[in-house]
Amino acid sequence: MQNSKGGIYRRFVKRPMDFILSLIAIIVLSPVFLIVAFLVRTKLDSPVLFKQKRPGVNEGIFIMYKFRTMTDEKDGSGNLLPDSVRLTRFGKLLRSTSLDELPELFNILKGDMSIVGPRPQLVRDMVFMSPRQRERHTVLPGLTGWAQVNGRNGVTWEEKMELDLKYVNEISFLNDWKIIFITVLKVFLRDGISVEGMDTAEDYGDYLLRKKKITEAEYFAAIEESKQLQVGMYYRNGRDII
Repeated sequence: MQNSKGGIYRRFVKRPMDFILSLIAIIVLSPVFLIVAFLVRTKLDSPVLFKQKRPGVNEGIFIMYKFRTMTDEKDGSGNLLPDSVRLTRFGKLLRSTSLDELPELFNILKGDMSIVGPRPQLVRDMVFMSPRQRERHTVLPGLTGWAQVNGRNGVTWEEKMELDLKYVNEISFLNDWKIIFITVLKVFLRDGISVEGMDTAEDYGDYLLRKKKITEAEYFAAIEESKQLQVGMYYRNGRDII
């Protein structure tokens, strides 16, 4: 996958800007990092960071960092309890203030992510996307994006994908800074954090199945594909990225 949108800005300005801004943010917010890390360790135990595989630019896999927001509580069979049980009041506070997203600044510093771009979804979400929807992966995923400032988890998956594609096709310096300023405002207002009746965002495949847009057979086939895809990416990369 290649993308030529964005011209000179995308090729020569966006990455240096991401590096400089993320480095400044990490330095300025270092006391916040330390306080949040201490509280997570105290209230939720270790590990402090939550690490998860996500598809990045051109669908290459990277490890995304977040502050942990859920416990590891399991049932009698050793299976993790539902998110609604494991997501604590403190975890909800971290999510509502977006403080759980702060470690992604290190992903930006490394070049895995950009400050602005389509949000990195799960690998299992990616396999349910149409070829057109997967064009969102032709650019670096972002800490924030056009979909996030237009409803975040409060818009449907289809609307979110269209907003991501709109961004990909209209990348510019002015658009990025517009999104950054709107994001800051929305974080302070805690606007558009979650879908009513859901503690966490619903996976794309679960959404399609719930809406009866795919069959159970198609659902489980795609889930298996996502597992095989991650194994294939593991061997292709030649290193353990867990």
